[in-house]
Amino acid sequence: MLTAGAAAAGAAVAAPAVAQSTGPVAMRWQSTWPSKDIFHEYALDFAKKVNDMTGGDLKIEVLPAGAVVPAFGLLEAVSKGTLDGGHGVMVYHYGKQTALALWGSGPGYGMDANMLLAWHKYGGGKELLAKLYDSIGANVVSMPYGPMPTQPLGWFKKPIAKVDDMKGLKFRTVGISIDVFTGLGAAVNALPGGEIVSAMDRGLLDAAEFNNASSDRVLGFTDVSKICMLQSYHQNAEQFEILFNKAKYDALPEKMRAIIANAVEAASADMSWKAIDRYSKDYVEMQTKDKVRFYKTPDPVLKKQLEVYDEVVKKKASENPMFKEILESQRQFAQRATQWENDTVVSRKMAFDHYFGQAGVAKQPT
Repeated sequence: MLTAGAAAAGAAVAAPAVAQSTGPVAMRWQSTWPSKDIFHEYALDFAKKVNDMTGGDLKIEVLPAGAVVPAFGLLEAVSKGTLDGGHGVMVYHYGKQTALALWGSGPGYGMDANMLLAWHKYGGGKELLAKLYDSIGANVVSMPYGPMPTQPLGWFKKPIAKVDDMKGLKFRTVGISIDVFTGLGAAVNALPGGEIVSAMDRGLLDAAEFNNASSDRVLGFTDVSKICMLQSYHQNAEQFEILFNKAKYDALPEKMRAIIANAVEAASADMSWKAIDRYSKDYVEMQTKDKVRFYKTPDPVLKKQLEVYDEVVKKKASENPMFKEILESQRQFAQRATQWENDTVVSRKMAFDHYFGQAGVAKQPT
């Protein structure tokens, strides 16, 4: 017994020494964003939170899009272990499995992005996503976070006043929105964020959507267009994705994995607060300095988007059982959650009009 006790004590003393000798865990990541985009800044923010919270025991380095692989190649690179992890959006994996785009590409049955994250965490989405990645043999751990505000319809040469104005336009979008805008009559080209403005400048695109005032401004959209259409259902409820190589993630100590999970949620909150501050500032500056004219997307165009989306997902659900399962799960959660929200949340528009007047900047196109 004494011998066994001495051996156990020796092991207890030796264990920390072994852990210390291995040093910090280093991970090389890549985002799907250009280095100047605020989205890459969000990726760096997440990495810093993890690095700080682990006391330097885990050190994540995040490279910008294209440093190792193209933006649309992130999933494959992380799955194979070429990269240890990454920061992007699930709609960029649309070509691998169309159902992945349901985490953000579409109207979300009336949910905003934060509500879609609620579905993911508490309504069955997390389990469905793991099942979905497993079905395509992706060796990854995915953590959606960072609810995005509703994205604009896009940047155009002239305002979109009716549905027919979309017909024939060479238009950039991604995910299920490819099918929706194709259904609206556009000729769609899916490009990563860093390639859109140059394509518009060279005439390869007539119009395009990306995401928000800060990203669009720094990427140069205001240099190639002065017309932006606000409000759309094509990406009403999108969020970002933290992606780990599964083997690398599973090899981390349990305590470190717990820190990462909490860092994801902390970064999600911080990102949404930073977005409100930065996007609103750039929205003002695009009007005052860049002379951009903003218009609200007409209701008939929005309603047509919903009709076309319903047709698209009905077809995909008939072809893909997992697509159908995810849609039904979202719909059930959304019916309950949006009913509660619509019944409970007071109109902030009324309060805005009371304090600041009814004259909004975004006008209806004529």
